[in-house]
Amino acid sequence: MVGLEKRSLREQALAALRRAITSGELAPGRHLVETELSEMLGISRGTLREALRQIQQEGLATVGPRRRLSVRKLDAKEIRDIFAVRAALESLATRTLVNQANRARPVGELREALEVMEAAAERPLEDRVEADLGFHRLLCRLSGNETLLHQWEALEGSVRMSIVFSGIDPTSGNLSVARHRDIVDAIESGDVGAALQSIIRHLDGVATDLTGED
Repeated sequence: MVGLEKRSLREQALAALRRAITSGELAPGRHLVETELSEMLGISRGTLREALRQIQQEGLATVGPRRRLSVRKLDAKEIRDIFAVRAALESLATRTLVNQANRARPVGELREALEVMEAAAERPLEDRVEADLGFHRLLCRLSGNETLLHQWEALEGSVRMSIVFSGIDPTSGNLSVARHRDIVDAIESGDVGAALQSIIRHLDGVATDLTGED
């Protein structure tokens, strides 16, 4: 029972740190000082260190001079690179789903994810982002390719950081349920070309909106 309580504290700390970074409360470049954060969260420095290690693995923080941990700063090229890799992964997942003999089950699950996105539409940005990431994570998971899913999850922290880089306004349009419904419809149609065009167009559009570059 003690172990469960400890893990719960770590998970709560991790969620709080993610939220603070994604919302910009902890701005890019800010040093993550253990004494300050442990006091703010009301947890031990040991528990905080565990959460900070995970934050670093997710790409939300980076180690600088003197081994000081700071909130990661992304530039436009890094975001473009992140989304180029993400598009390659999700294109592979999409192709795999379209080529499945029976697409009814995965399409049904994706439509359920769209309902989650619709339910989150009027909620805070953080909830909408989580629903969006949930859709794309599911797309990769349904491919049945564990390596693909693992690589996508390794990018997830960097995707979150791109939201901090861009701000709320460019992000909001990318969370449109209609954009994601087009992807599901294309997968259901069985047209590989249309499905790939749909996912690539969506992710290219996201990268453009986030960086402000054509």
